[in-house]
Amino acid sequence: MKTFFKGALLLVIAAFLSECLEFVINMVLARELGDEALGRYMSILPTIILIVVLASIELPISISKFIAEQDKKYHLNMLQHTLRFTLIFTIIFFILVTIVLPFIPVFDQYHPMIRWLIIILIPIISLSSVARGYFMGSHRMGKIALSNFLRRAAQLILLVILFQWFQFEHELAILIAICTLIGSELIVFLYLITAYFLQLNSLKKEPSEKISGKTVRQQLLAVSIPTTGVRIFHAVTFAIKPFLIKMALLNSGLTEAVAMAQYGKLAGVAFTIGFFPAFIAHSLLIVLIPTVSEAYAKRDFIKLQTLLQKVMLFTFFYGLVAVIIFYVYAEPLTTLFFESSRAAGYLQLLCLYFLFHYFVMPMQAYLIGLGLVKDAFLHAVWSTLISFALMYFLGSMEQLQMQGVIIGMNTGVVLLTMMHYVTICNKIGATLLLRAPSTFKY
Repeated sequence: MKTFFKGALLLVIAAFLSECLEFVINMVLARELGDEALGRYMSILPTIILIVVLASIELPISISKFIAEQDKKYHLNMLQHTLRFTLIFTIIFFILVTIVLPFIPVFDQYHPMIRWLIIILIPIISLSSVARGYFMGSHRMGKIALSNFLRRAAQLILLVILFQWFQFEHELAILIAICTLIGSELIVFLYLITAYFLQLNSLKKEPSEKISGKTVRQQLLAVSIPTTGVRIFHAVTFAIKPFLIKMALLNSGLTEAVAMAQYGKLAGVAFTIGFFPAFIAHSLLIVLIPTVSEAYAKRDFIKLQTLLQKVMLFTFFYGLVAVIIFYVYAEPLTTLFFESSRAAGYLQLLCLYFLFHYFVMPMQAYLIGLGLVKDAFLHAVWSTLISFALMYFLGSMEQLQMQGVIIGMNTGVVLLTMMHYVTICNKIGATLLLRAPSTFKY
């Protein structure tokens, strides 16, 4: 438990600094791109994230889980097998994307160089995933924390330098914004790979035993495939969401330019502010996966129940404080991006969405650690289907428009949170009030 809280605290501090930088990054983007171009940038971003998810095949999670569950003497050989597997996968996926990407119509309205930037991103993400997974599983959270901070710092520096020195038209400005994103990932990759190979050399000096490559691949893929399925589903729905919202708003009577501008305010302003405290939830997710995996492998249900209780109470405390601040100070917070903006109303309506989102992330880590990835996927499917149906139906109503979209989003995240919570409590033998029933056998 001491290792968990130490790692969580380190990640939270680094993530707070990273999110401060992310906040400034989005302010710079909002001011430099304008509301319509910001909407276009935010619309293409989910598609890029989808390709990133596919390139990583959730290796950070599967490797961290395997490292946490296995004795240290197997780590060296396991990492060698993992690196070979990753190189083969990266080459195949790189060739496949190079062939398919030119035919994806989503990129037709953007600068043609964006396609090539995404192709370059594939090996960067795939190989850095191996290092990230090892450092997570071995509880070296300092390296994860530094890499997360480094990404945001590098992106902000690149953005400020390029937009201060040069003036760009909208299409080129979006390309430059994506270039800074890719550039920051490259810098993080160089740091993680360097630290990884230094650690690998250190492991070579310690006693080690071999493990078959087939065993390693099976154990990694047993986690990676279903977890990637969950992430792909989230990434696909995230990529669809801008176009679903735009379609609903068009049906409600808005013009395309106004609909895109409103989505820009929703995603670029309200989401940026509301997701700011999620750095705490994400930090908990990173630390919880190996911790829960290790405790469940040892069948330590007392630890699992105690840990869940503390995580839920902590999340409720900081989440409630955050959404109260968002609701009360919505106007001054959103005017940091645009002088006069409807985003203040969006932020207030989304308070429920953000609060429950903070709970979802650590609970997803619990589901992964407990081997319930399939349940997490089914929960995501049902909640998303209901959410999307409500977003489209209510958002298409002239009297609701974006407010209807937000009602649909709120409904989906509440449903997802409750399904996750009930499933976890049943698995670890706790009641909904987080008490162990006397009939549960450890």
